[in-house]
Amino acid sequence: MEFRQLKTFITVADLNGFTRAADVLGYTQPTITSQIQLLESQLGVRLFERIRKNISLTHEGEKFLVYARQIINLCEEAKDIVTDKSMTKGVVTIGALESLCTTRLHSLLKVFHYKFPDIEIVLRTVKSNEHKQLLLDNHIDVAFCLDNRVTSSEFIVELAVPEPLVLLAEPNHYLVKYSDVYPQNIVNYPLILAEEDCSYRRTMISILGDYGLTPKIMEIGNIQAMKQLAMSGLGIILLPKITVEEELSKGKLVELNWCGPSFEFLTQVIYHEDKWMSPALQTFLNVTKEIFPIQYCKSGKI
Repeated sequence: MEFRQLKTFITVADLNGFTRAADVLGYTQPTITSQIQLLESQLGVRLFERIRKNISLTHEGEKFLVYARQIINLCEEAKDIVTDKSMTKGVVTIGALESLCTTRLHSLLKVFHYKFPDIEIVLRTVKSNEHKQLLLDNHIDVAFCLDNRVTSSEFIVELAVPEPLVLLAEPNHYLVKYSDVYPQNIVNYPLILAEEDCSYRRTMISILGDYGLTPKIMEIGNIQAMKQLAMSGLGIILLPKITVEEELSKGKLVELNWCGPSFEFLTQVIYHEDKWMSPALQTFLNVTKEIFPIQYCKSGKI
């Protein structure tokens, strides 16, 4: 398998044609055809379906295209590192919860882009139970998760920051006058929570279950909508405090004095133990540790 074969394959796939690829690459069409046929022979699969004058990627071709692009990108990145050590380039793909995208990541990415404009950031919003599989499948380079402490030996926890969770209601809510709020106090009021796969929703349900309590749940998939419903007096919400700082400062929501079991949650930056630490990714992690507040743990396996 040669470098030029991969470039030819990617070009044919992108342009959806052998003739157009030949024009762009400066080859004859028979040369393009020969390179693709040789690549298919080496792989033992068909990469393209050829019906009359139309071509399309096979299922195997679509899968191989992902890796072909990665190989080309790595080669280009290696060349850039050797020829221009003064400038870090590359792509970093991040998976993060919605709540972290609009809070912690917002300021981090602004600083990072200012310092390293030649590093491209691809940000994917993920659900709380998706990041580990995305890391395992190498679909993202690093994940920002909000969860209990990650303990799997497959992942490196680069840093972790304590993330207080708060129970909130609008200022005139009946529970605001309570000096102490226990699980049995909230069960009679609608509890506005995120989707079932949300880590802190699962924790709250588990806590109430330990007390033999079944809450009235109003499920909302958007944090802003959750806050609006709570401010309208339709229920109580449980959210990371960082997501409601504005509403608290303006008195639109009030933090209830929760006296039940504590919520031990952390914003964690993790990646797979076998992940290749590219210069772009290492640079991003370094800036992350500079920008984030005091860390709960240092980098390493947990």
